Order: sequence, then structure tokens, then C-alpha cells
Amino acid sequence: MNNGFSHFDEDGNAFMVDVSGKPQTERTATATGYIEVSKEVFDAIRGKTVPKGDVLTVAQVAGIMAAKQTPNLIPMCHALQLTNAKVTFEADSKAGAITAFCTVKTTGRTGVEMEALTGVSAALLTIYDMCKAIDKRMVIRDIHLVSKDGGKSGPFRF
Repeated sequence: MNNGFSHFDEDGNAFMVDVSGKPQTERTATATGYIEVSKEVFDAIRGKTVPKGDVLTVAQVAGIMAAKQTPNLIPMCHALQLTNAKVTFEADSKAGAITAFCTVKTTGRTGVEMEALTGVSAALLTIYDMCKAIDKRMVIRDIHLVSKDGGKSGPFRF
């Protein structure tokens, strides 16, 4: 019925891949992406003067919450018991950019790549949401998987 990693059977019906026969292993994934902002937005974030509050702290919480809710957002994702989710930021004033990183861990039968990507996406969207009253010309770019460890396919580095 499952032809490899497809989420469709031979009749074209969608289904969740059965991972019940796979061994549980420690799995980690890290994703990243960045948001380009104006000097005004960058300074407001760094100075913690955005009217909606501490942007990076709220974005950090949003990223962690999103990672935990991934199977509610991505239809074929398995619900995983996450053992850790961490969101961090690097601010580059010269480039006018804030880079987000999300690292997610579990011990399970399937990886946490989607959780890391969802966490980064939500963190960056939260920055946009909290700063759009200052300037709507922010651009979110280059969301991608940086690394993953564990599972049958082994390590991956971008």
C-alpha cells in the first residue's frame, strides 16, 4: 500500500505513513530563516520599544508553541512527544535582518524536521505581526532545514 515515502496509496487516497515498525531513536533538527526589516523596525526591536511588547521574547514563545502544534497545521505529520524546542535569534544591524533558529528534539520513530521549520516560520511571522504597524515592508526569506540527526537516513547538513 505505501510506495516508499508517499502519502498516497495506489488509489490516490491520502494517508499517514505507518512508522510503527521503525525503531525509536534520538532525533534532532534545526531550521533557520530570516526577516529583513527597516532600520526603524530593527532599532525598535533592539531597543524593546515596539508598542506590542518585547518582540523577540514573544516570537521565541510563538516558535516553541508552533513546533509543538505542527501536526495540527501540517496534515500528514505525526504527533510527537517533543523533548525540547528552542528558538534563538541573531540580529545583524548592517544587513537589517534578524535570523531565527529553531532546534527541536525527540526520541521517536520519525523526525522533527517539520517541527523545526514550523517553529522558525511562526517566530518570523510573529516578528512581522508585532512590527507591521511600524513598517509593512518586511520580507521573510530563506526558511530551510540546516541539519538533522537520527533515524534511518542518518545525519543531514545543508
